[in-house]
Amino acid sequence: MSAKQQLESLVQDFQEKRPLRAGSLIITAYGDIIHPRGGNIWLGSLMKLLHPMRINERLVRTSVYRLVQQDWLQTEKVGRCSYYSVTGTGLRRFQQAFEHVYALSTDDWSGSWCLVFLNQLESETRAKVREELKWLSFGSMATGVMEHPRFTRHELMPLLQEWGALDDTIVMQTEPLEQRSPKALRRQVKESWNLDELGLRYKHFLEKFRPLWHELTTYDNLSLQDCTTARLLLIHEYRKILLRDPLLPDELLPGDWEGRSAKQLCRNLYRAIYERSDEHLSSILENASGPLPSPNRGFYRRFGGLN
Repeated sequence: MSAKQQLESLVQDFQEKRPLRAGSLIITAYGDIIHPRGGNIWLGSLMKLLHPMRINERLVRTSVYRLVQQDWLQTEKVGRCSYYSVTGTGLRRFQQAFEHVYALSTDDWSGSWCLVFLNQLESETRAKVREELKWLSFGSMATGVMEHPRFTRHELMPLLQEWGALDDTIVMQTEPLEQRSPKALRRQVKESWNLDELGLRYKHFLEKFRPLWHELTTYDNLSLQDCTTARLLLIHEYRKILLRDPLLPDELLPGDWEGRSAKQLCRNLYRAIYERSDEHLSSILENASGPLPSPNRGFYRRFGGLN
């Protein structure tokens, strides 16, 4: 089976998922493709970008409308054309997740934990904050208590204020642990993040994308447009897993943790296709001023360096 046939299988798998979450795919497109090129795009260009994924124009319109209502995107009209960019709130929501996607390694863990107590919040606000924290890969330690090994109290406080929950949320930063991997702590993190399910999702990711990587090294017949489609699918599927992964330190992870292999596979595939993808993107993406600019310098630092 050629690389093109493997890609067709991945597109088909995406299409068969229900509900078909086009809005989530659009967020992936903004984080991976549009934001490094200035962040603003004509709706027609977005439609061209998603067409090979068999996302029709009506669904694109409906999805961006919902993303505007949810304060992910903002719109600007110039004549009869609509242009969309990420809001400040939307950018803060997904920026950390995308940073995790492209990082090859994480900083050494100090042994400290950020603990968030939600019990004093009104039920509606508590549900909202809990979902926002889950988006930031916080785990559930107990009813009304969320935890994270890398997020800090200093980083969280402005977000709580933005969510209208600062006064009624208790945030604590623990002292660094001398013994970082006692049995009780390993059991706790396994429950807080359901590591068995997370590991299974990484395993499925490897099973889906390893065949494409194999064909790229043996029979690579992908077109420029195919490379863009493959890139979108790759980052989209990987990002969805990372939303639930706090990047726990190695001492708290199983020895056969599939997340390590998934990271390497994602890096290898991305490096193999991004140049052809960028050539295609330069020909189809526009804003009110014309073609989108080339990716910023930060783009080329992804995965330890793309050049």
